[in-house]
Amino acid sequence: MKKNNNSGSQKAWEQLQKRTNREISGKPVPEIRLGTATCGRASGALETLAAFREEITRSAPAARLLEVGCVGHCYAEPIAVVANPGFPPILYGPVTPGVARRLVRDFLGEGDPCLEFALGAVEENEKIPSVFELPRFRMEKKIILEHAGWIDPARGEEYLLRGGYRGLFRALGMDPRDVIREVKAAGLRGLGGAGFPAGEKWEICRAFPGKTKYVVGNGDEGDPGAFMDRALLESDPFSVLEGMTIAGYAVGSHRGFLYVRAEYPLALERARTAMESLRGLGLLGKNILNSGFDFEVELARGAGAFICGESTALAAALEGKRGMPRVRPPELAEKGLWGKPTLLNNLKTLAAAARILDQGSPWFRSLGTSRSKGTAVFSLAGKIHNTGLIEVPLGTTLREVVDTAGGGVPKKKALKAVQIGGPSGGCLPAGLADTPVDFDSLKEAGSIMGSGGMVILDEDDCMVRTARFFLDFIQKESCGKCAPCRIGTYQMLKILDGLTRGKGSDAEMKILEELALEVQQGSLCGLGKTAPNPVLSTLRYFREEYEAHYREGRCPARSCRDLIAFYIIPEKCSRACEVCVGACPVEAIAAGAKGIKVIDQEKCVKCGSCYQDCPIEFQAVIKVSPPKTGGK
Repeated sequence: MKKNNNSGSQKAWEQLQKRTNREISGKPVPEIRLGTATCGRASGALETLAAFREEITRSAPAARLLEVGCVGHCYAEPIAVVANPGFPPILYGPVTPGVARRLVRDFLGEGDPCLEFALGAVEENEKIPSVFELPRFRMEKKIILEHAGWIDPARGEEYLLRGGYRGLFRALGMDPRDVIREVKAAGLRGLGGAGFPAGEKWEICRAFPGKTKYVVGNGDEGDPGAFMDRALLESDPFSVLEGMTIAGYAVGSHRGFLYVRAEYPLALERARTAMESLRGLGLLGKNILNSGFDFEVELARGAGAFICGESTALAAALEGKRGMPRVRPPELAEKGLWGKPTLLNNLKTLAAAARILDQGSPWFRSLGTSRSKGTAVFSLAGKIHNTGLIEVPLGTTLREVVDTAGGGVPKKKALKAVQIGGPSGGCLPAGLADTPVDFDSLKEAGSIMGSGGMVILDEDDCMVRTARFFLDFIQKESCGKCAPCRIGTYQMLKILDGLTRGKGSDAEMKILEELALEVQQGSLCGLGKTAPNPVLSTLRYFREEYEAHYREGRCPARSCRDLIAFYIIPEKCSRACEVCVGACPVEAIAAGAKGIKVIDQEKCVKCGSCYQDCPIEFQAVIKVSPPKTGGK
C-alpha cells in the first residue's frame, strides 16, 4: 500500500502533534470526567458539575475537571470517572452533588477511593482489590465509542491526543482508490439499518463522473428507544467528522452535510463546536494538513420526520423540499443532492471507517462473524436493569446483551421478547435468546439489525399491543406517497385496534397477514417494506396470544385495558389503609362490609393506580383478564 510521501502533510502532522502535546500534556494531575450529555443532564449532571467546581476550588485546585459525553451506563447517571495518580480510573454513579464533594475531599485529598459509590474500576489494580472490571467492560469492544466519555467533545486536541485523525493522515498519503479498497477489505457494512457494504457504496459513488459530489452523514435518528447517534455526537463528534473527511477524499467530494434532527439540541451544539475546533487545527476546510485536499462540512437540522431517515427523503429535505422518498434507481451515489453523486452513510459507519484507516482492515476483520465484521452499537431500553449504550462485536448473542450487559430483567420477571431494529424491526422471543446479533442471523429470525435500538419486553408485555404500538408509530410517520404504505398500514392498525379490545376473527387474522405481505412487497421505500415486521414477527412467535384476544376476549399478559379488571382480595386488605382510595382518580373504590375496600367495576377506568400504589406488604389489589365465558 502506498506510503505517505507528502512531505508537506508529514510536516503539518508533526507540528500538529507537537502543538497538541504542548497544550494538553504535562505533569499528571487528578482528573474528573463528568458526563454532561443529555442522559446525564436529565439526571442532574449540571448540578453535580457545579458541586465539583466548588469543591475543587476549595480542596483540590490542581485537579482537572472535564465535561465529557456518555460512557453508556445511562442507568447510573450522573456518572463520573475519577483518575487519581496511583489509582486506576474508577467509574462512579449516580454522583449527586454530595457525592461529588466527598470524592474531591476524600479521594483526591485523602486517598480514600470511596468505593461505596463506585460502579467498578475501568482496569484492575492491586490498590483496590475489592473493585474489579464490570462484566460489561469485559464483553464490550469499543471502536465507534472508544472516546465517548473520555474526551471533551469541544476540544479537537483531546481527540488527537488519544490517536484521533491518524486515519485521515494515513488516508491522505494513499491513492483514493486504495482508501476504498481498505474499507472494502475490512468488510464494513452500513450501520444505519440496511447493512449494505460501505466500501462498495464508496466505490460506486467514486465511479460516477463529475467534479461536484457530496458526502452526507445521516444522524436523523427517530426510532423509539434509540439514542446511539445522539450519544455519539454529544460524546465524540470528531470521529464522525474524521470519517466524513476520509469518505470525501475517497470519493472525490469537497463538501459534506451533517444531518441531525432538531430534537437533539445538545448534539447540534457540540457538533458545531467540534467543527470550529477542527477548523482551528487545520483539519477541516481548505488545504487539510497541507495536502491540497479541501473539505468542508455544513450542519443541517432535520425537522423531525421519521421518513427522512430514508436516504432519498433525507436528500429531498436537504434540498429544501418535502421529505419524501423517490423511486430508485437512480441511487443517490449516481444522482443525489441537486442531481450530483452523493455518498450517504450513517454516523456510526463513518466513525468506524475512521478507525479502519487508522488500524487497518485485518484488525477490523478480526472482529465479528464471517459475514458481519466489526462491532455494533445498541441502545438498551425497556424492561432491563442497566439501560444505556453498549458496543459489542457482531455475533454476540441476545442473551449476552440482555443478561451480561443489561443486567437482566428487573423485579424477577421473565424475559419475553426483544424488539430489535426500531419500529420496523421484529420481536424475537426469549426462546431465541441465543441468536447471534448480526445482519444475517437477525434477518433469518424475522427481524433486522436496523440502526441498533433494542427494547426489552417482559412477561407483563402484550405482544399484540406491542405490535400495535410500533405500527401506530409507523403509520403516523408514513409520508403517504405510496398507497400500500399509506392505506395498508392504516387497515392493519384498525385490525390490531380491534384485537386489543377483544374483537376479531380468523378471517380478519388472514386479512392482517395478507395486508402485511402486500405492504412489504408493494411499498416504495424501506419504511413501508419493513413496516409489517412487528406484526409478522409477533404472529410468527406469539400467534396463540393473538388468538386469546379475539377467541377468548382475554389478554394473557393482562395489559390491554379493555380486557382486564381490578379486584381487591378481602383477606389481604387492611381496614385502616386508605391508599387505594386516595389513588383512584374516579372515586371507584370505597369501604364495604367491615371496612374492606371494594372496586365499583362500573366506575373503574382501569388506570391501574390502585394496583401500583397498594403497599407491597399487602398486595391486596390484583389484575386479571377474565375470558368471555365469565369468572374473575
